[in-house]
Amino acid sequence: MFSFSSSPSPAGARLSLVQLSIAGILWGTAGVVVQVVAARTGLGAVAIGFYRLLVAAGTMLILGFRARHRIWAAFRSAPLAIVAAGVGLAAYQALYFVAVRLTGVSIATVVSLGLAPVLLSAWETIRTRRRPAGTELAASTAAIAGLVLIAGASIDSVAGGPNVTSAAAGTTAGLGLLAAIASGTVYAASTALSRHTAQGVPPLVLTTLSGTIGAISLAPIAVAQGVTFTPGLQPIALLLYLGAITTALAYACFYTGLRHTTGSVAVVVTLLEPLTAALLAVLLLGEPLATSTVTGGLLLLGAVTTLYLGAARTPAASLTRSREPDRG
Repeated sequence: MFSFSSSPSPAGARLSLVQLSIAGILWGTAGVVVQVVAARTGLGAVAIGFYRLLVAAGTMLILGFRARHRIWAAFRSAPLAIVAAGVGLAAYQALYFVAVRLTGVSIATVVSLGLAPVLLSAWETIRTRRRPAGTELAASTAAIAGLVLIAGASIDSVAGGPNVTSAAAGTTAGLGLLAAIASGTVYAASTALSRHTAQGVPPLVLTTLSGTIGAISLAPIAVAQGVTFTPGLQPIALLLYLGAITTALAYACFYTGLRHTTGSVAVVVTLLEPLTAALLAVLLLGEPLATSTVTGGLLLLGAVTTLYLGAARTPAASLTRSREPDRG
């Protein structure tokens, strides 16, 4: 169960993009679920995030019980990198939730998710001393433009609402913006580190360890916020879905996909997350389908399609270079 083959071929690159796409889509379903859980339980966003990681860690530990010695051996082989990956997972999730509370979902999403591919592309250019491929650069630009359009539609839908009334809103928005920038920066750094770590640690082992460490990291904040709620079938089922599907399965796909692609490409593909969230908001929450949402969605899908087509033409030598370890 805890082994995956690695093949530097165009087929392997396309499979990686499929795995990353699955991760982004599954993450995109989490927003609606979190809203329902919060409404049913009164739990705060960080507390829900804690339960999400706790369920994910428990799921992976149960599934990997027979391989517990290999999990421990993997941790001992790279303890600092694995702890950093787990803390990073918890940190960018918590910072994103803070940004959402202070600025709203739209601005938090644009800044945190839009910043990551830019930072990773710049880092990879500096590290490898090679300029990004034209395909990747075009896909990143189109994806970020699509993200801005989708978020812009959401901003327009809430503009002038009851939350935009006080003079203190500027200060609150500024703090939220800083939290979103921090979230995007940590997300980019965590993705780069996880990609490097995933070359030597099986993806499901890395998912198990990072989920466990992430839950431990969020525990103090969650407890301070409050983790008690009245149990019910629906919220418990939704929390199990959040942990087992949108976290354990999604991150297993994400870490597996990172083995055959660059971090900047990975975060562009996982921008399917806000597109999925926007579509679910239209279908399940009755939010209006704005023209900018449709245009942004088409740009995002076009960006991901461009990467898929580029992977089909990628020679083995190029894929091998994309998996080179960090220099220095």
